Amino acid sequence: MHNHGPGSFSTEEKPKSIKKSLIKLFTYLHSYLPIIIIAIILSCAGAICSIVGPNKISDLTNIITDSFVLNEDKMGDVTSSITNELSNVSFAESFADILKLDLSTENMKSIANNNPEDLTILTNISKTHDLKLINDLSDNTKYLILPDSIYQGVIITTADKLTLINLDMSDTTSLMKNLPYDVLASLLTTSTIDSVEITNYDKADYLTIMANVSDDTAKEDILASIDSLPDSIKSLIEPKLDIDAVKRVALLLLILYLVSAIFNFIQGFIMATVSNRFSQNLRSKMSIKINKLPLKYFDSHETGDILSRVTNDIDTINNSMNQSLSTLVGAVTLFIGSIIMMIYTNGTLALTAILSSVIGFVLMGIILGKSQKYFNARQIELGKLNGHIEEIYGAHNVVKAYNGEHDATEKFNKLNESVYDCNLKSRFLSGLMQPLMSFIGDFSYVAVCVVGAMLVIEGHITFGVIVAFMIYIRLFTNPLTQIALGFALVQTTMAASERVFEFLESEELKDESNITNKLLRSTAQGNIEFKNVKFGYDDNKIIIKNFNCKASHGKKIAIVGPTGAGKTTLVNLLMKFYNINSGDIIIDGHSIHDLTRENIHDLFVMVLQDTWLFEGTIRDNIKFNKPDVTDEEIWNALETVGVDHFVHSLPDKLDYVLKENDSISSGQKQLLTIARGMIEDKPFLILDEATSSVDTRTEELVQKAMDKLTEGHTSFIIAHRLSTIKNADIILVMNDGNIIEQGNHDELMKLDGFYADLYNSQFQN
Repeated sequence: MHNHGPGSFSTEEKPKSIKKSLIKLFTYLHSYLPIIIIAIILSCAGAICSIVGPNKISDLTNIITDSFVLNEDKMGDVTSSITNELSNVSFAESFADILKLDLSTENMKSIANNNPEDLTILTNISKTHDLKLINDLSDNTKYLILPDSIYQGVIITTADKLTLINLDMSDTTSLMKNLPYDVLASLLTTSTIDSVEITNYDKADYLTIMANVSDDTAKEDILASIDSLPDSIKSLIEPKLDIDAVKRVALLLLILYLVSAIFNFIQGFIMATVSNRFSQNLRSKMSIKINKLPLKYFDSHETGDILSRVTNDIDTINNSMNQSLSTLVGAVTLFIGSIIMMIYTNGTLALTAILSSVIGFVLMGIILGKSQKYFNARQIELGKLNGHIEEIYGAHNVVKAYNGEHDATEKFNKLNESVYDCNLKSRFLSGLMQPLMSFIGDFSYVAVCVVGAMLVIEGHITFGVIVAFMIYIRLFTNPLTQIALGFALVQTTMAASERVFEFLESEELKDESNITNKLLRSTAQGNIEFKNVKFGYDDNKIIIKNFNCKASHGKKIAIVGPTGAGKTTLVNLLMKFYNINSGDIIIDGHSIHDLTRENIHDLFVMVLQDTWLFEGTIRDNIKFNKPDVTDEEIWNALETVGVDHFVHSLPDKLDYVLKENDSISSGQKQLLTIARGMIEDKPFLILDEATSSVDTRTEELVQKAMDKLTEGHTSFIIAHRLSTIKNADIILVMNDGNIIEQGNHDELMKLDGFYADLYNSQFQN
């Protein structure tokens, strides 16, 4: 295909806004939106499960840390139980019962016989009720009147009674500290706390031991005192791990994180499927679109740039959608949810974490604003680079022959440097996100640890809250990184999608569905007339001006002229590749405006100057788009153009697979394309420099074959080798878009005009 159009490829287009590009992207994604919404919901659900997790980890931490400290609540329950019992005791009555004197007749006789002086003291005790006077009695008398006795099931010895007598009954605190052990036990009862039976002796032991513990007691002495407590009380207050609670919380955490993983896996699978399906759909649309675009689009856009849109840009959209869309939504959910849970857990620590991360938001906004233009420029420059590579390597032999490696390499280096520069700046700016967010996250860790430690010391929070916040900080800062990277991917996606959508939304060939007129190949007579045809690639550059010509059935029309005279453009108009500006082309009495492009193409066989063979067998190449051709017809066509011997020499003959790097000469390729044209039996034939790549001897053979091929067909032959069109019925000599001479070879040579000069110039020594 020749780039005859004057338009030049320009990539300096102003990039659209992200908002508009996103709206357009979702417009193209409308059929996938329901399943994308499902993926987004799953991503959000997975994020929510992850958000709830740290709160439960805090509970688990508290359960474990509680197993290392005394159960102060149970200790309080034991103390309260004892205190309540003692508060209900009437010490006066209890002590009176305990200290009841045994002044029986037998004891009084014994005292009178052995210690008569004690009788006086006993008389005074009876009068004054002052039991302290017992201290003045002899030991024998003391043991007689205060014998061992049982009070509420507890044996109270004489010694305990004598001790009790000497206590200060008015000072309750001192009294409780100095009460004899058995007396204290007799004042208490057996009770049950949390299904544990605590006897009155256990309570007495507890009071006796804990009476020696004060705020100034060393930690080691406190622990030693606790170790000496009765087993019943120690089982209640000693540190122990609640295994059931641990199992319960651990199972809940396992379920939460397992559900989160499953949701993320499903949404990842969904997005991978959607992104690949969408990319597949885009490629299909672009494949269909290519066939609907006018020739001028390809004349004004580099092939490499179009290929870059079909490959690189669609792959970019695929990868970005797969990685960014649901991930970005999940990250936002995780981010917002983390803030809510942090505030719910502890407002002070939440404020600390958020304030320490504000700087990250500010820097992220600045970086995003700077990097967008580089993402757009990168895709544009990449298209330019691909165009240059396709152009240079497609004509590598020419570059080598003209020693153009230096210039080609220099241009490549400039384009490569531009891609490098845009890629470096875009990647560098987007790459700043992760280390920036990592720093903010680490800084937040430190801030939360410091503030959290102060709150723990003051008793406002537990250690588990700090553990939860350490996880929330990660959940809070990681989404920032993911959001930043997600926006970078979105920017890349928008830059790529703009180029893809620009291609898909390019102006198409005029819709001809309303044209019902049809000229059948079987009934076509082969008459063509150009009437006052005017055409230009734009209004300021008219190439063909008031062109008139008639070609009747079976005539061979040769079109000659210098480069740029409009020869190939004339054929493009005849094939309706371009629409004429004014005038008309009449085919068998039908205006070209009243026939569809497909109808016109069905009437013409074209053999172009540029050979085109696709990767496939020779058979498939010859019968291209005509599957009902037999091998015999193919061999006849090959024999007619003189290339049958070459095909017979190939290993698999007609089944030989042609590849791009096959060492087949240009002449052989041209002969194969001519054979392809011979297979088609159409009323019109166009030969655009069809013999330009064959040698002189082959040209003679092909010329004879062309004479046979053109018999009964209206033929248009564009030729620079004037020797090949000497036998043409009419030779049109074109210059500057107009026919300046016409006639057969002999007539034009006699005129000794422009044609004669062209012809003679080709045979000058």
